Amino acid sequence: MGELSVKHLLGIKYLNEKDIQLIFETADHFKEVINRSIKKVPSLRDITIANIFFENSTRTKLSFELAEKRLSADVINFSAGQSSVKKGETLIDTVNNILSMKVDMVVMRHPNPGAGIFLARHVGASIVNAGDGAHEHPTQALLDSYSIRERLGDVAGKNVVIVGDILHSRVALSNIFALRLQGANVKVCGPKTLLPKYIESLGVGVETDLRKALNWCDVANMLRIQNERLDISYFPTTREYTQQFGVNKRLLDSLDKEIVIMHPGPINRGVEITTDVADSKQSIILDQVENGVAIRMAVIYLLASKIK
Repeated sequence: MGELSVKHLLGIKYLNEKDIQLIFETADHFKEVINRSIKKVPSLRDITIANIFFENSTRTKLSFELAEKRLSADVINFSAGQSSVKKGETLIDTVNNILSMKVDMVVMRHPNPGAGIFLARHVGASIVNAGDGAHEHPTQALLDSYSIRERLGDVAGKNVVIVGDILHSRVALSNIFALRLQGANVKVCGPKTLLPKYIESLGVGVETDLRKALNWCDVANMLRIQNERLDISYFPTTREYTQQFGVNKRLLDSLDKEIVIMHPGPINRGVEITTDVADSKQSIILDQVENGVAIRMAVIYLLASKIK
């Protein structure tokens, strides 16, 4: 098996296509493991991993923790809400205190863009970015691409539209980097107020008409409206957003072809997509969740092999 070109997973923009293919091939192997009756392998018995989450997370945190335990790593969970961070401790002090317990790898979610990059420059452990503000969320993009590959056979040449709040979405940015790297065609669709001015410079198309976007695509990745990040009103009402950019079964069935529906979760049912779309055979949302564990196992395993 090959090795990654990077020591940390800070963002998709630091990976090359060979890295992505290696992660996918490794995930294929681990997907077999997690579908066996004995779901653990002893691969990382001598590795200690700290999960440090400065922002709330349920699915990503659980997925990483499960991936680590499936690999037999020792796991420390750290939640900033119940820590000395509230007393003013700095990020480096917090992490150095944890590293002094002989931790080999840190999985970190932080509200500030670039927090993982900053940390990687100052500490010796391998860093995995589990989401930094509205910047990147690399493992989500990897599991999304992996899920497309699983359903459609390949990512190259596929038309993928990302719908919704592109402006505040770390998922959108990481997905754009990952999909473009693998040769997919990418468009974004949403209210003009939620599309960044620079978006076309990333090599993606812009479509503000949802029906046109869906008729063009093979895959639609429906993003959650992140009310917690919306400090001002970017559209009149949630109801109006849903009327223009929400997907229901009637709209799906009226398209010229059958498309694949994705969602990074958590879903606002009835806002981005209706329940009958989320639970339809065109949806691969639960596959994304399952694939998230395999992808995170692959990332952790490959990075751990570089720890000296």
